[in-house]
Amino acid sequence: MELREKVSKVLEEIRSQLRYEGGDVELVEVSSDGIVKVHLLGACAGCPMSSITLKNGIERILKDRIPEVKEVLAV
Repeated sequence: MELREKVSKVLEEIRSQLRYEGGDVELVEVSSDGIVKVHLLGACAGCPMSSITLKNGIERILKDRIPEVKEVLAV
């Protein structure tokens, strides 16, 4: 399975938690060197805790499940 497909699949699992809080995440890009770029949507877009959600939530889960992922960035 391609890296982008793996990331998409894990993000689908994460989405239910984000949607519960009124937010969402959109996959923008997955580079060959393991950098994942996402766009936070809804409540996540303007939330002061979004950086924590990104790093301690989305990035941590992606790195745990997909060793090729090196970093997740919001764009």
